[in-house]
Amino acid sequence: MKIAVLVSGGVDSSVALRLLHEQGHQIEAFYLKIWLEDELAYLGDCPWQDDLSYAQKVCDMLNIPLHVIPLQEAYWSRVVSYTIAEVKAGRTPSPDLLCNQQIKFGAFFDAIDDSFEKVATGHYAQIEEKDGIFYLKRAVDPVKDQTYFLSYLNQKQLSRLLFPIGHLPKADVRALAHGYNLPNQDRKDSQGICFLGKIKFSDFVKHHLGVQKGDLIEFETGKKLGEHEGFWYHTIGQRKGLGLSGGPWFVVKKDTDKNIVYISNHYYSPEKQRDSFTVASLHWIAFSNDKLVNFCARGEESRQARLEPFGRSNPSTHSTSSGQAASTQKPNGRLLPSLVEASGRALSLLVKIRHGESLYQCTLHINPDGTGTVKINGNDQGLAPGQFAVFYDGDICLGCGVIE
Repeated sequence: MKIAVLVSGGVDSSVALRLLHEQGHQIEAFYLKIWLEDELAYLGDCPWQDDLSYAQKVCDMLNIPLHVIPLQEAYWSRVVSYTIAEVKAGRTPSPDLLCNQQIKFGAFFDAIDDSFEKVATGHYAQIEEKDGIFYLKRAVDPVKDQTYFLSYLNQKQLSRLLFPIGHLPKADVRALAHGYNLPNQDRKDSQGICFLGKIKFSDFVKHHLGVQKGDLIEFETGKKLGEHEGFWYHTIGQRKGLGLSGGPWFVVKKDTDKNIVYISNHYYSPEKQRDSFTVASLHWIAFSNDKLVNFCARGEESRQARLEPFGRSNPSTHSTSSGQAASTQKPNGRLLPSLVEASGRALSLLVKIRHGESLYQCTLHINPDGTGTVKINGNDQGLAPGQFAVFYDGDICLGCGVIE
């Protein structure tokens, strides 16, 4: 196939490139230039030149053409502006989800049109196609799994994507890099938000939102314990950076109107249970005409076992928006509940609150207004508005919602 491979200068995308080249595909490499040099120059040197240098060395080694695609304008309007707006509103943004959906597999897809059959990256994730439906599945390596960041994609995007290293543990990927003698074989993995790299997020926020002194208030007593430089520097569950003795102190609440940050050193006390939350803007990867098509691969008995009764609902009919009953039984003999149908039940799923290997068992009740009520089998001490909750059925990533 003719494949466009997105390279970053890191080990993962380089190994993905090498594997596809070894398989005999017609390969061209692309480096997306999203660094905001003018915007970030005051903070120090941006590392994108080093990234591009490593990417070029890998491509030269394989005699593969490398193209640099400038997407700074699209990145600013679609990702950076969202990040600033969310922080200013006191919410916790997830720019990497939007970067994948809007830039890497959005603006870049538009830039190359249909010139390539597939687009490949070094993401740790897997794609499985069954009966014309593309499923996003967790990577073999639970620590490196990146489906959290890919949960905002849609069927059209998944149908065009390849993740060549998703079936490999990170240790094997690193070993392959050594075996191939890649120039970046020992290069450390990048960390942090996609467009900042080594630049501190707090410095970026300070440049855009400045400093505005406010009170640090003890949540239980209302006593002022200190000051902060703006609520936008703090997120729910934060422990470091408060500069107070007698801790540990945690951020538990923010009043954005009064610029107050509430803190507590009883963060884990029983009365501060955090086992339920509301999600909005629900997005399902494998929905087709509001159907949970990702469940159609399972038999009726297995499917029904994963649907727990929620209140009183008739399993064979549902009420449409017009009030008329409609059958949920389809010709293939499997139940495909839509959002409306699911509003009478609670789906038994898994959920990630943030990137990483931690998963909670949960029930998701889809409300009539399209929001979802989530209850997890534990207490998460870092639930914050603006974060994405990502839902799974086993190893299949179903989609996501924004924590309200």
